[in-house]
Amino acid sequence: MNNILFAFGLTIFAGLSTGIGSALAFFTKKTNTKFLSLSLGFSAGVMIYVSMIEIFFKAKDSLTAELGLKKGSWITVIAFFGGMLLIALIDNLVPSGENPHNVQKIEELDTSKKPSDSKLLRTGLFTALAVGIHNFPEGLATFISALQEPSIAIPIAVAIAIHNIPEGIAVSVPVYYATGSRKKAFLYSFLSGLSEPIGALVGYLVLMPFINDLMFGIIFAAVAGIMVFISLDELLPSAREYGEHHLSIYGLVAGMAVMAVSLLLFL
Repeated sequence: MNNILFAFGLTIFAGLSTGIGSALAFFTKKTNTKFLSLSLGFSAGVMIYVSMIEIFFKAKDSLTAELGLKKGSWITVIAFFGGMLLIALIDNLVPSGENPHNVQKIEELDTSKKPSDSKLLRTGLFTALAVGIHNFPEGLATFISALQEPSIAIPIAVAIAIHNIPEGIAVSVPVYYATGSRKKAFLYSFLSGLSEPIGALVGYLVLMPFINDLMFGIIFAAVAGIMVFISLDELLPSAREYGEHHLSIYGLVAGMAVMAVSLLLFL
């Protein structure tokens, strides 16, 4: 029971960090692009390293123990790329104009103009919906990781939380600009992050009765694929857009190094 509460707690923390991005948009005057670039690169480094070095091989160990070396190895690889395909399909459902990973800056909160643009409100609402759709599998990934391997779940949750901060800005900027209401902008940003704990809840209600070593291996391999795809498709491009190219790579390497050391400390 304690493990389940811990897993839900981490997922809520990761998901609702969209609210941090929204708050930043209202309490700071300028986007700290260097900090965001480093942070997003760091987040990508954590997620890529833990997925490729830890999660993938834990999934493989579980599946080969159940199915044998050859069949288990094949199923691991298929599930890994299946996770990538799932998140790619979700990404393609989102119109490009409302993609939550298009960079938004706090400077775009132009309060000097009358906030009456219904098109911007639509953009903000669609962005909130898009963030919610994206966050659903991330919530499942965080929850399953926390249940099975608590030692790797905390850095994953922190990485996803960092990833969600600019998404909160992306929701807040157009909603505030269209409505003039900080309250509405924060609310939509906050609600968009709720899909992460909802993903965890669905995982608990639907998958938990069927969890065994075989199911765990398939889900864990898919989670690894999801996180690698998110890092390559969303985090690193956003990190480069927010700052200099080298900053995102420095953050990436730092994230990998921190993840590597943290895993060694749990040996």
